[in-house]
Amino acid sequence: MKIRKAVFPVAGLGTRFLPATKAMPKEMLTVVDRPLIQHVVDEALEAGIEHLVFVTGRNKGVIEDHFDRPYELEDTLKERAKTKEMELLERDQPEAGSTSFTRQQQPLGLGHAVWCAREIVGNEPFAVLLPDVLVKHKPSGLKQMIDAANAVGAEKANIVAVEEVPMESVHMYGVVGVGQQRGDLFELAGMVEKPKREQAPSNLSITGRYILQPEIFKILETQERGAGGEIQLTDAMLGLARTQPFYGFKFKGKSYDCGSKSGFLAANIAYAMDRDDLREGLREEMRKYF
Repeated sequence: MKIRKAVFPVAGLGTRFLPATKAMPKEMLTVVDRPLIQHVVDEALEAGIEHLVFVTGRNKGVIEDHFDRPYELEDTLKERAKTKEMELLERDQPEAGSTSFTRQQQPLGLGHAVWCAREIVGNEPFAVLLPDVLVKHKPSGLKQMIDAANAVGAEKANIVAVEEVPMESVHMYGVVGVGQQRGDLFELAGMVEKPKREQAPSNLSITGRYILQPEIFKILETQERGAGGEIQLTDAMLGLARTQPFYGFKFKGKSYDCGSKSGFLAANIAYAMDRDDLREGLREEMRKYF
């Protein structure tokens, strides 16, 4: 499976982090010293993504600036012989022409945000990565999905990443039913958005990573509004599943829901503890609270 393009829906308002997100996009909040969106872009690039498509909204221009060349900063660092910092900026700089930005003019949900990328994606399979979900593992979550598809020859399939959640929490997620196993993938026996515990087909929730075929755009074009008055991507995937194979993939690693404050704080601790320059100081500081 060759996936060249990835869509990042970054138009959300980030209301759960107000007042921090009053003027700062939530995607630019930092986990240690890297913005959330940079962590997710890193995952996409590791998986071989060549073109990054950002679906933005008003007051999100700083995201575009983040992936541009900061000439003034580069000149200042050069004058001050800050070689290490210059190398860091260069390492994270996307190649010219490898990023595209389009606007979602109305807050109509994830499905609508994905549909807004249709002209840039074109007629080829693509990935969708939610920027407030971090998957901590090497290889990355998206690379694991692509490798699993290639291992069983599922090049024309749609795939969603899933992970186990407590049964008492299934009402908070999109949940999938488990069908026949095929390598590391399993056929989806249905998808339900935020089911009641007694109606949930499993405790496997969809976790912010998707590989979709381009036919999803035609369905989204006429998709009626669903839960919350929004165009739901899950509803469109259910429609596509009538004509195309859909698989679930239980990835290795741990995800962090950085759209919640507790998940965001947990991600900061986990990523900081991976750093040789931060681990001991952070561990010593945390001991004061226990």
